[in-house]
Amino acid sequence: MKAVERALRQVEIPGRKPDYSGKVRDLYDLGDSLLIVATDRVSAYDVVLEEGIPGKGRVLTQISRFWFEKLRDLTPSHYITTEVASLPEPFSRYPALLEGRSMLVRRAKRYDVECVVRGYLAGSGWKEYQATGEVCGVKLPPGLKLSSKLPQPIFTPATKASEGHDENITFERMASIVGASVAEKLRETSFAIYQTAAAHALERGFILADTKFEFGERDQGPLWIDEALSPDSSRYWPAEGYREGVAQDSFDKQVIRDYLDSIRWDRTPPPPRLPDEVLEKTSRRYEEALATIVGSPRGR
Repeated sequence: MKAVERALRQVEIPGRKPDYSGKVRDLYDLGDSLLIVATDRVSAYDVVLEEGIPGKGRVLTQISRFWFEKLRDLTPSHYITTEVASLPEPFSRYPALLEGRSMLVRRAKRYDVECVVRGYLAGSGWKEYQATGEVCGVKLPPGLKLSSKLPQPIFTPATKASEGHDENITFERMASIVGASVAEKLRETSFAIYQTAAAHALERGFILADTKFEFGERDQGPLWIDEALSPDSSRYWPAEGYREGVAQDSFDKQVIRDYLDSIRWDRTPPPPRLPDEVLEKTSRRYEEALATIVGSPRGR
């Protein structure tokens, strides 16, 4: 069976439609809680592709669960359970659909910013540094190269756009959006999560180059929400073979981006179809990230 035929782009719960569908996740409103179901959909350059990545939804859910559980003493999160038997009706009746890719979470009012921590220079940060010597208003030393390790991690927030691209912003702009005290707390928490996660990743042979977090407000305090340090929200590089000055091998959907760039896609819909070998290679990268970060994959 071909990889494209194994991917689950849509999880259909009989008699219950999602209250919101994002690029990857479907959300079901359960009152004081939400059910997040991660499909195998994949996007590139803000366009959802026709194919899915086999097993991707389960990988994202299991990695997020691992980090929410591992770091629960560091900061509160919205995570409740991934046990399908604990879900309300009708969801508990469909373990074959939801096992491994669903997460029950507490509802929170989302702060409309993304909290990005960078330990290395890559992506949009590298482009901005080349142009200005700064990243989101943070002045960096001259002479840094692509993939350089920064003297210390930096906090580079972004707006959370409902449509189109997110926009990198300064910390001062973030404070004007969420308030100064909240901004300080989110920055402090983001650094703490990143530093702990980066140390764990390095023990497993990965460099956590950068990552982004989302937070919401609940019970008058911030709550870590959305996904946790997954390959979709984080840039993981193999520590073995790391060399500054060149692009690194990345454990995410970079394989797809590289293919789309190679055929000179103009990044507007409709997207081109992806060859099975690209889908299969991407699926293997996600599974390898899960096995390395978490240990042996868990189905529950």
